[in-house]
Amino acid sequence: MKMILLVVFVFNSIISFSQLKEADAVNQLHKKKFGWMINKKYDSLDLVLDPQIKFIHSNGWIQSKTEMINDLKSGKLNYTNIDVRESSARLFNQTVVITGKGTFKGLMPDKSEFDINLLYTEVYVKTKKQWRLVSRQATKI
Repeated sequence: MKMILLVVFVFNSIISFSQLKEADAVNQLHKKKFGWMINKKYDSLDLVLDPQIKFIHSNGWIQSKTEMINDLKSGKLNYTNIDVRESSARLFNQTVVITGKGTFKGLMPDKSEFDINLLYTEVYVKTKKQWRLVSRQATKI
């Protein structure tokens, strides 16, 4: 009986550790994505953004994947710095929910600067062994 309990405990510990490791990997991916947005790494963004994603900005503006990438290319959306102050990841089966706080800085199309503190939620889903961002919503704080 003790042996069975020990095996169950070890098995549960291994599963819990691997889930924490996977959630942490997605948390790191979400931070890398911000760097790709700043540095205009469109190929990298294309791989992580799901075709059906919806970006819901703090002002109510909603963008699709195509609109977001096109707005980065045109300069309509131009981030110069994103400082993630806090972020946590929770794994639910094939879904990771990221909750974070950060300062987002950039330039408007008229070249005026913006500097916004945001609380945001991002939802990643694992499809074909790859994590993809399917939803993002931000609120000013």
